[in-house]
Amino acid sequence: MSQKIRIEEVAREAKVSITTVSRVINKVPTVSRENKEMVEAAIKKLKFRPNVSAQRLASGFSSSIGLIIPRYEGVFQSFYAMELIRGVGSACESLKLDLLLHLSNGDVGLNTSHMGGAIFADIIENRKQVEATVEDNLPCMVVNNIVDDLAVNYIAVDNKKGAQAAMEYLISLGHKNIATITGGLITQAAQHRLEGYKQALEQKGIPVKEQYILRGDFSRRSARVAMEKILKLEEPPTAVFAASDDMALEAIEVIIEKGLKVPEDISIVGFDDNPASIYGPVALTTVKQPLFEMAQTAVKELNAIILGKKKSVVKTILPTELVIRESCTHQ
Repeated sequence: MSQKIRIEEVAREAKVSITTVSRVINKVPTVSRENKEMVEAAIKKLKFRPNVSAQRLASGFSSSIGLIIPRYEGVFQSFYAMELIRGVGSACESLKLDLLLHLSNGDVGLNTSHMGGAIFADIIENRKQVEATVEDNLPCMVVNNIVDDLAVNYIAVDNKKGAQAAMEYLISLGHKNIATITGGLITQAAQHRLEGYKQALEQKGIPVKEQYILRGDFSRRSARVAMEKILKLEEPPTAVFAASDDMALEAIEVIIEKGLKVPEDISIVGFDDNPASIYGPVALTTVKQPLFEMAQTAVKELNAIILGKKKSVVKTILPTELVIRESCTHQ
């Protein structure tokens, strides 16, 4: 019986429009208490079970959130990507929202017709997609990227201050010759971490040496190449700040393979607080960024915007935390 009841019958029973019924089911707060009670009574009387697709088509309201992640090699082995998916998925489940996952390199436009809102996991070669979404007036949120030149909502991490904290810790231990392995400088996160590295040195009056800046791309492979170059320098550094835990862990592997020890010969700091950083050869000192919190907050803020509870543009920068373990020592 309940399978055959349609939303139109509930509307007739409650003496309201189909749109009102759909909004009650979706818990849209603009419905009056009287109409809400009538719809709920009709649903109970008819033992109605919503056909989700039909309800959305009738109301013009979609409870699907699109998560757009830049496509790159190893995306599903990435701690960053997995934490974002986990956080967004968890928040969507608690808010009874559907999650649509898109892997995109930014070359083609997005089909947003089935989305109530969109979350962009960073802006890497897909700015046109973000701009088009804003122009279409689809509620959207950018995570992990500070966007000051576009009227778009964003939630980001303070990568610069996080890098500065890591460097200030190494400097406090007496290190002056500190190298860095950068992330892919196409990303804002990597750029800001490099800026934090340089600024911490400059503030302490320590020269920034270009030979100590090795470019990586957040991958283990790039970290291995960079660490091998670092160890061949005429004056190798006493410490290395890597822009991700994956790169830091690979750097430690290279150091050990060369017969050296961490932290006795070289101190290492990473960035992320990937759980794997605890279980390596040496427990890694790192900068914790609140990826799960950032993802969950993005969904909650976006849902509030979709429901009309927030009108102003959301611009939030979350702090990082230095997690001190065993991979650093005094120089």
